[in-house]
Amino acid sequence: MPTPPRWRRLAVGLPLLVAGCTARNADMLHFLREHEHEVSAIEYRVGIPDSVGISVPRAQEIDGESQRIQPDGKVHLRLLGDVKIVGMTAKEIAAKLEVLLGRYYLDPKVSVRVLGYFSKKYYLYGQVGRQGPVSYTGRDTLLDAILSGGVNYSSWTSHVKVIRPSHGETPVRTIMVNVDRMVKKGDWSKNLLLEPDDIVYVPPTPVAWLGLRVHEFLSPVTPLLRAYTAPAQLRDVDKVYDDENAVTPQYGYSYQP
Repeated sequence: MPTPPRWRRLAVGLPLLVAGCTARNADMLHFLREHEHEVSAIEYRVGIPDSVGISVPRAQEIDGESQRIQPDGKVHLRLLGDVKIVGMTAKEIAAKLEVLLGRYYLDPKVSVRVLGYFSKKYYLYGQVGRQGPVSYTGRDTLLDAILSGGVNYSSWTSHVKVIRPSHGETPVRTIMVNVDRMVKKGDWSKNLLLEPDDIVYVPPTPVAWLGLRVHEFLSPVTPLLRAYTAPAQLRDVDKVYDDENAVTPQYGYSYQP
């Protein structure tokens, strides 16, 4: 007995639907795994031109120093000279300086912290008050990004997209997060920890989207409408000018230049 067309369509569409759900679940798991990954302020690796602060109570030569990483990936410190630190965490830099200072001091204790985050960025665009690249610190969450950019009545915050670009063989990953629900219900499970080069997109609401399309449609004809109405406006201005500067007749006559 032949398969009815309705069931045949269902048999064809069901695998595609399951595949789509599987792909979305894989993206979700990817972001959630990354949330627990090594990307954090502690594991932040400095780059050019980040700046670092150094504290070494026993070594007055470099205690309290603040240095920006130079194009060669090094910082210049008194007593130690040029020290390459690019690509290292604050703990790794401190350990390296302790080894170098061990030539001059007994058991020096070094503390390093990142003062300026300039080498890495994530990107915020869409219906936000401030678009463009934002300095990545290693502890930036999705909610941090939304609040730093600022939203308004045209921001569709229930459909925020986070796009993670491909790196090597890793494909592009995209996830949609309902920030409204996250804030109203206090569900922080989707307050993702961002990575460098992530893109956070806040789309316009349907009504705002329609308004933008209407504005785009009217933009080319707006100069023509202004040019058409300009002569009438000039005539009105000229008439007002004449009325305001008319000389009131006195002594039975009026003066006309």
